[in-house]
Amino acid sequence: MAANKYLLNDRAMRQFITNGYIQIRADFPPSLHRDIYQQIETLLAKEGNPGNNILPRIPALRKIFSHPAIHGALQSILGPGYIMHPHRYCHLNPPGGTGQTWHKDDYIFDQNVRHHRCRWVMAFYYPQDVREDMGPTGILPGTQFHNEISSDDPAQSAEKALPLCGEAGTVNIVNFDSWHRATANTSDEKRYMLKFQFLRMQEPHEPSWNQENPTWRPLEDDRNPRLSRAVWNWLSGQAGRGAQPISGNGSSAQLAAALCSPEEQPRLEAAYALSDLGEKVVPTLIESLRRESALRSEQNLDQTPANVQGGNPADLSGAHALAAVGAPAVPELIEISRDSSAWVRASAADILGNIGPPARSAATALAQSLQDENIWVRRNAAEALGCLGSEAAAAVPALRGALRDPSQWVRLNAALSLAKIGPPAATAVAALLRTLEEDENRYTRFFATLALQKTATPAAQNALQEALFTSRWCPATTAETPY
Repeated sequence: MAANKYLLNDRAMRQFITNGYIQIRADFPPSLHRDIYQQIETLLAKEGNPGNNILPRIPALRKIFSHPAIHGALQSILGPGYIMHPHRYCHLNPPGGTGQTWHKDDYIFDQNVRHHRCRWVMAFYYPQDVREDMGPTGILPGTQFHNEISSDDPAQSAEKALPLCGEAGTVNIVNFDSWHRATANTSDEKRYMLKFQFLRMQEPHEPSWNQENPTWRPLEDDRNPRLSRAVWNWLSGQAGRGAQPISGNGSSAQLAAALCSPEEQPRLEAAYALSDLGEKVVPTLIESLRRESALRSEQNLDQTPANVQGGNPADLSGAHALAAVGAPAVPELIEISRDSSAWVRASAADILGNIGPPARSAATALAQSLQDENIWVRRNAAEALGCLGSEAAAAVPALRGALRDPSQWVRLNAALSLAKIGPPAATAVAALLRTLEEDENRYTRFFATLALQKTATPAAQNALQEALFTSRWCPATTAETPY
């Protein structure tokens, strides 16, 4: 990718990968941030919190996320063509606010595996200067890959917390899986934070930042150096490349046993130590996946601070290891996509999607999984096909059918996958338009709209324009000025 002064450099990307956040400032004149702050004050006082409609009610917010430095950072992390998710919210932390407990956000009424490969981020914008006593958003740096911490109670947790303070115009770009919370506001001032979310739309095939050195250089305080290196390689378009194993791996049998450890840190270390061994360890990983699935898949459905609506059964250490191995694991993953265990089938579907385009040969098997009797298999297959991108063109008829699935998770992911597939999904236009008109879920309708845009056929464009004109929402129309 050609150099761009607004893209991140290697040091900034290492910081984001390791600690899960980076701070950027939209250096507009202070008057713009003051104006946004005042508009928020007026809007919330007169109408209450508009939720997702905060953006059309305050259009100046578009300028913040179009700022070259913010756009450059988002592109560096999520690649070209990333999109803004339609869910956004204005968070008020009033004077005397006691703050929140530590938690992770859910994937907007979906239950994704928390992949270590970053495809979602949150962006926290401050329209005013935020000091520590004003109750900024706090994070636990370096814990974004962990579904377990010492305690969700801030008074009891042992991890080092970081308050994300900053001047007006600061945008904190945070790994979607970061542990975070609103901290206590002990000042006499209101603290506003506007949370937006952004999604990757295509898998990386080259670095999307200003990379000068392709070799991973770990930070001194990195808790998971193998994992960080694997993420760096994936973001560089070099997933699964033959890196030398880091010392202290242990035998493959010992590492496989550690994948079923009751403690999370040994499982993470074992997963990426095993992935260093490449193709030869795939049979071991497959067998370990079966054992781990029997132990933990059902448990993963529990509601926890890391998954407030419940998690995905395929969020397994062995699954992360197989995804890191990549293409050599695909044949055996296709084989177990027909396993007698629904948990194993759901894991196979998810891993194949996490591998991405190198799993192109799995498109037919994933399309067949959309007919599975188990909701988790169908849901994970629907998401996985989008990660294959245009390589999943042959699965478009199956995804088209999945738009009528009884589960909103399946419908939502089918629509998003059709958007990621793009022009080869042109035969789904009629089904997408029906989804846009009939589906009860606002986010499924958004992804159907996005898919119509991405297919780029005249029929899709005409249908999209007609639907958007019909549903146009006027930000100037209020109870005070109805027409």
